[in-house]
Amino acid sequence: MEKPIATIETGGRFLVTPITDTNIFTREDFSEEQREIQEMVQGFCTEHIAPFKEELEKKDKELTFSLLQKIAELGLLGIDVPEEYGGMELDKITAAIVAEESSHSECASFVVTWSTNLGIGSLPIVWFGTPAQKEKYLPRLIDGTCLGAYGLTEPSAGSDALAAKTTAVLSEDGKHYILNGEKVFITNGGWADVYTVFAKVDGEKFTAFIVERDTPGFTQGPEYDKMGMRGSSTTPLIFQNAKVPVENLLYEVGKGHHIAFNVLNMGRFKMSASLLGGSKLTTTASIEYILERRQFGKAIAHFDTTIGKVADMVVHTFSADCMTYRTVGMIQNAIDGLDNTDTNYYIKMGEAMEKYAIESSMAKVYCSE
Repeated sequence: MEKPIATIETGGRFLVTPITDTNIFTREDFSEEQREIQEMVQGFCTEHIAPFKEELEKKDKELTFSLLQKIAELGLLGIDVPEEYGGMELDKITAAIVAEESSHSECASFVVTWSTNLGIGSLPIVWFGTPAQKEKYLPRLIDGTCLGAYGLTEPSAGSDALAAKTTAVLSEDGKHYILNGEKVFITNGGWADVYTVFAKVDGEKFTAFIVERDTPGFTQGPEYDKMGMRGSSTTPLIFQNAKVPVENLLYEVGKGHHIAFNVLNMGRFKMSASLLGGSKLTTTASIEYILERRQFGKAIAHFDTTIGKVADMVVHTFSADCMTYRTVGMIQNAIDGLDNTDTNYYIKMGEAMEKYAIESSMAKVYCSE
C-alpha cells in the first residue's frame, strides 16, 4: 500500500465513524507491483484458461491439473505461503486482486478448484502447522503436484460446524487417531491428495487433522451431480476406522475451531473479490449486448428500461468494488501492525482478520447477491 490507513473501529462501527481520506483503501491506491500482478493474472486467465472453459466444465481432471501447474509456475498457488517453503507470501490486497482477476478464466469450476487449493486447502497448514508439517506438505501444494481440500461440513453440521459428529479416538499404542464419520459437499474431494479434516476428540474437543488420500479407512464418495460449477470435484468423505498418524494432528487438541473460523474469515473477502470480478465481466457483456441488439430500428441501449437495468448493474458493481477493497484494506492495515518474526505471527494474523469478520461477511453476502 502506498498510503497508511488510520486505525479504524471494527465490528461494523465504520458505518458511524467519521471518514477521512486516510482510512479508506480503494483500487486507486494499488501499488505499481499490484497493478503488474493484476495485469499478469488477467492476461494469463484470458489467454490460457478461458479458451478451455467448455472442456473444463466437463470435469476434465487432466486438463485442470495441467493448468494448475502452469499457474504454479507463475507462483500463483503460493501467494499466501512463506518464501522458505517456496511461496511468495504476498499482502492480502494482492491476494484479493488475484482472486478478482481469476474471473477472467470465465470458468467458475476451475476458479473453485484453484481457490480452494490456494485458500482453505493450504492455509490451515501455513498458519497452524508444525515446521515438519509445513516442510512436508506446502511445497507440493504450491507446485501443482498436490491438491488440497477442507473437510468441515457434515450432513447435520453446516453453518453450525461445532455440531460435527465425526470422532477421533487415540489408538491404544498412541500412534494413531482413529477417525469415524462423514463429511459432505467437499470441494476438491475426489481429486485432492491432502485434506484438513475436523473431528471431535474425547467427546467435544473439536480438533483438526491432516489426512492423506491413501490413509487406510479413508475413502471419497461419488461425485455430486451439481446444478453449477459442474467441472469441479465435490464429494463426500467417508472415515471408517481411518488411521491418521499422531504427527498429523494440526495445532492442538480441542482448538480446531481456531483453525476453522480464522481460515474461513480470509476466504470471505477472497470470495467477495472473485465474485466482484464475475460481476464486472457480466456487466461488460451486458453493455456490449445492448449496443448490438436492435429492436424497432435501433439498439436496445436507447430504451429507458434497458438503460435503467444496466445502470443498476453498474451501481451495484461499483458498490461491491468499494466494499471489497475497503474491507481488505482495513485487514491489511491491521496485519501491517504485527511483527512477522513473532512465533505466533499467523495466529495473531488470524485474530486481526477476525476483528473484521462482520465487514468481510457483509462484502461476501453483498457480492454474492
